[in-house]
Amino acid sequence: MKQAAGGSPNEQGAAESTAELATGPAAGSAADLTAESATDLAADRAVGQRLRTLRQERGLSLKAVAGLTGLSIGYLSQVERGLSSPSLRVLTRVADLLGVGLGALFGGPEAPPADGIVTRAGARAALTLWRAGITKQLLTQGDGALSLFQMQLAPLAGTGDEPLVHDGEEAGLVLEGALVLTVEDMTAELGPGDSFRFASRRPHRYRNPSPDRPALVLWVNAVPRP
Repeated sequence: MKQAAGGSPNEQGAAESTAELATGPAAGSAADLTAESATDLAADRAVGQRLRTLRQERGLSLKAVAGLTGLSIGYLSQVERGLSSPSLRVLTRVADLLGVGLGALFGGPEAPPADGIVTRAGARAALTLWRAGITKQLLTQGDGALSLFQMQLAPLAGTGDEPLVHDGEEAGLVLEGALVLTVEDMTAELGPGDSFRFASRRPHRYRNPSPDRPALVLWVNAVPRP
């Protein structure tokens, strides 16, 4: 579990949201933003509801989660109610505390049953981090240690300057576009056919360097089970 470092929890939440905005896709027209806003807010509410359910299933109060993650009670409450769009960093931190992978936060009206073996192309659960410009489709089902995603990054989208650190291991394959991956002091730009693997406890971040072309990456997360 990653502990917060420096600044108040409220300042950290605001800073992470600002970083997501700064690294996200370029703003479109007012009409485009209006058309997308309802979908974006619905996605935030869905993620918040799943976080609340997972927290309550584990008998944890908001105060307990706040104390263990370094995030404020008010901010976590806003996330659970869909009033604040959480960054990937926040979601990873809370999921790590709850003992689940990011796949547990995916969902939607077409989400398949958790005990299935096959996931049809039209029945993938999805997680949209609209401020970051990142959409992940879950290609596997259940709550096992291994999750397979298809991740799309909008032009110039990414995780921000602050690295991610959490339990597990990650690997992936770039399918389309380009991906700049930084793991500790190593930075590499990957193209279609290039692959990677690293321990998730090593500080890491990634972004799409292209100003006009999305990137598509097949991504694997393996999270140790309690």
